[in-house]
Amino acid sequence: MRLPQHAPAVETVFAQLMPERITTAMQHFNPLPSGKYLHWDELRRRPTPEGLTHLEWWAVVSISRATLLQALPLRDKQGKPFVFATPSPVAIDLHHIDRDAAGQIRSAETPLKADSQRYLIGSLIEEAITSSQLEGAPTTRKVAAAMLRSGRKPRDHGEKMIFNNYRAMEHLRSLRDVQLTPGHVLELHRILTEDTLDDPLDAGRYRTHDDVHVVDARDNTTLHSPPTHTELPARMQRLCNFANADETSLPFVHPVLRAILLHFMIGYDHPFADGNGRTARALFYWSMARSGYWLMEYTSISHILRKAPAKYMRAYLHTETDKNDTTYFVLHQLQAIRQAIAALHEYVARKSREQKETEQLLAASPALRGRFNHRQTALLNHALRNVGGAYRVDAHQHSHAVAYQTARQDLLALESQGLLEKTKQGNAFVFYAPADLRNRLHVLSKSGT
Repeated sequence: MRLPQHAPAVETVFAQLMPERITTAMQHFNPLPSGKYLHWDELRRRPTPEGLTHLEWWAVVSISRATLLQALPLRDKQGKPFVFATPSPVAIDLHHIDRDAAGQIRSAETPLKADSQRYLIGSLIEEAITSSQLEGAPTTRKVAAAMLRSGRKPRDHGEKMIFNNYRAMEHLRSLRDVQLTPGHVLELHRILTEDTLDDPLDAGRYRTHDDVHVVDARDNTTLHSPPTHTELPARMQRLCNFANADETSLPFVHPVLRAILLHFMIGYDHPFADGNGRTARALFYWSMARSGYWLMEYTSISHILRKAPAKYMRAYLHTETDKNDTTYFVLHQLQAIRQAIAALHEYVARKSREQKETEQLLAASPALRGRFNHRQTALLNHALRNVGGAYRVDAHQHSHAVAYQTARQDLLALESQGLLEKTKQGNAFVFYAPADLRNRLHVLSKSGT
């Protein structure tokens, strides 16, 4: 990754300007050139307003932003405060997230509330997989999802990372109403990294040296060197104090921004030998849930970040190279959150349509009407779209959070009606969707049996 240029010092630029140049420059007093919160590394590549140099343009943009910036009770490794601003793009994103993540799914006929446990498990699986894949877990999504749904033990390092991430996301649900402590963060890290680190003792403890850097894997360029390890206990306590602050604390930090900044600081401090990204993203979810953004439990931020990991890292670098201005990282994450919420809405709408199609098929004949419960309907809906799909009792049990015997009866009932085919693998039965499932449903609907 190409390192961005550090933003020039505004004071130096203005000290060199003649009074008439200052007057010309101040005519372009605007924190959002081209409508965007541009970093110097981006602004210097764009055409300047008529009569200005890039340095003059940057100087006036920086001065206009200074009126918006507020200092945070969070510090960089030199002890200087991080700052943030809430320009119009931030306010607009927050408005949409407030509406869409703390409110209701807009679809009038959403199955989310009716079948929330299945959706929640699906989202936890997606986040567990993609968050781990961001940090190098090579396991394919299909294999990893089957492992988590069936409850089988992980077979290799990649599966273990994903398994741990799933356990950690479940663990966080029990902490949503508590005050965060350094002990909670250490325990979260232990769960996330158990049996996956070069030194097993590193799980659940701060790094014990300073030989930890964020590097570009392609050319080994150092992108970030975190604070010294001796400061980590104090820095973590300060971060927990920030995480626990309420809306009366000054400066006021919107709850979504607080969750994003919690994510940012774990990445910046890099308190652990490994697993910092997973810990940062997990704590983001904790903070969002604590503030009442219930819908975020059903989304996967990592799925969005994995599509453009370079932009994720660049958001960190823009903050470090422009006087600790976290607004760059905030804007990047707000867009990721909105994309994750939009993806959830699309997913729910698609599932709602598919559910209706299956229900219409099953309701077309009096012989099928009312024959299947909602779990069996969901399975048949999936099987109609996945010819040859395999279904295990334990996976069906985990997907719907029911007792093993209930799940077993669901599958055996479908098998007895000829809608699934049963075979044995080891000590367990596996049920398969036949290639002619739709035809079998039609035959069953006409048979009256």
